[in-house]
Amino acid sequence: MQPFTQRVIDIIKHIPEGRVMTYGQVAEQAGSRRGARQVVRILHAMSNAHKLPWHRVVNAKGEVAIPDDEGRFLQMMHLQGEGIEVSESGKLDLERYRHSPLAWEEERF
Repeated sequence: MQPFTQRVIDIIKHIPEGRVMTYGQVAEQAGSRRGARQVVRILHAMSNAHKLPWHRVVNAKGEVAIPDDEGRFLQMMHLQGEGIEVSESGKLDLERYRHSPLAWEEERF
């Protein structure tokens, strides 16, 4: 497994319940500022095998970006089940729900 892929998996596994990160944010944290599309591919290919909380990753606009209706509905259900308010169009408030690993670590201690 490539180091970038492993870092992406680790970052996504540590997104806390009730919080989200963007594809670009995950990519940047993993060391590739322009790797958002790679994050999408990693999620698509490895979510089941690595039991990733895939539903906690959204696009830069704070939107559920899954194009098919079933996947979109499922992601929205998971997010709402964790207390995240998601509009019918699939939009959420990134300022309120965005996970920032460094800030989160500081809050814990």
